[in-house]
Amino acid sequence: MAIIRIWVYDGILASGVAGPVDVFNAANHFRARAAAAQSGSLSAPPLSWRVESLDGQPVTAASGQTINVDGKIDPRKRTDAVLLTAPFFSNIDEFIGQREQLNALSSALRRLRKAGAVLAAYCTANYLLAEAGLLDSRAATTHWARAADFARRYPRVELRSRELLIAQEGIISGGSVTSYLNLAVQLVETFAGEALATKTAKSLLIDMNRTSQASYATLLDEHGHTDTLVARAQKQMEDSLQQGFQLGELAASLAVSERTLNRRFKEAVGLAPLAYLQNLRIEVAKRLLESRPIALEAVSQRVGYNDISTFRQLFRRKTGMSPGEYRTRFARASAATESEGSALSRAIADD
Repeated sequence: MAIIRIWVYDGILASGVAGPVDVFNAANHFRARAAAAQSGSLSAPPLSWRVESLDGQPVTAASGQTINVDGKIDPRKRTDAVLLTAPFFSNIDEFIGQREQLNALSSALRRLRKAGAVLAAYCTANYLLAEAGLLDSRAATTHWARAADFARRYPRVELRSRELLIAQEGIISGGSVTSYLNLAVQLVETFAGEALATKTAKSLLIDMNRTSQASYATLLDEHGHTDTLVARAQKQMEDSLQQGFQLGELAASLAVSERTLNRRFKEAVGLAPLAYLQNLRIEVAKRLLESRPIALEAVSQRVGYNDISTFRQLFRRKTGMSPGEYRTRFARASAATESEGSALSRAIADD
């Protein structure tokens, strides 16, 4: 029987405990049913689990829920796998700042990995693996909204933020929040076999063919910086999406050189102007596809691409799916969710 230890700490997402436990429990149930059908007798469950904290005391989730535990984290005890639960992604800076807790977790993780335990993390829990140095020179993923921050903090990690799940030499890295379900199924497969993992995933309606989180990612933030020059440039781009783009003309209209505009843009938003414009156009196209019954050709032209094949190729490269596939998956009455006066609302507003 494999022992999976689920580690918790204040500020986690409560679903990251309950979700995997439900997957493990379902896997045990299906194995027991299969054994009873074949031999008429019960068999030992393939999985066991414990929820643990550093001091053995309950923790408080980001939602305020109390998460009870089964005991203390002890890296000396037999462990087949550790599942690291994720702090709420907007609280990660505060979490990383708790150095005493972080050092204790890092030390325990390194010891268990050296002993051969599988380590599994999803979303912001990948920060824990990176802080422990266990992702150096390895591929990993994380929540798409934290990708830039993660890459800045941990340059030695090969970050693949588009991917949902990466398994490499005893370490499993999951992407955004609900990837804990895919990750839990992966642990079922690791310790109880592919057939049981497939049965469990199908029964719980967990899509194991979901391999990318790119289609869920927002390609750009609203103007989250203080550079007024770049903000003016962004506003001009938003107001003229259908028109051609010449960096020289934009720079001239702002009374700066192209070199200065490029530098300021990269400093403020982390992208060159052209790359930002491409993301803006695709983000606007996504909103149009989600919320409006509009022909694909009209969407392409509305965001500045007269050649629909070019638009299709760029859309697929940025989101991992075609415009038609994106519309089928995400079309909804989402216009009401747009923040009034937001940059994207202005960009998709009728002329």
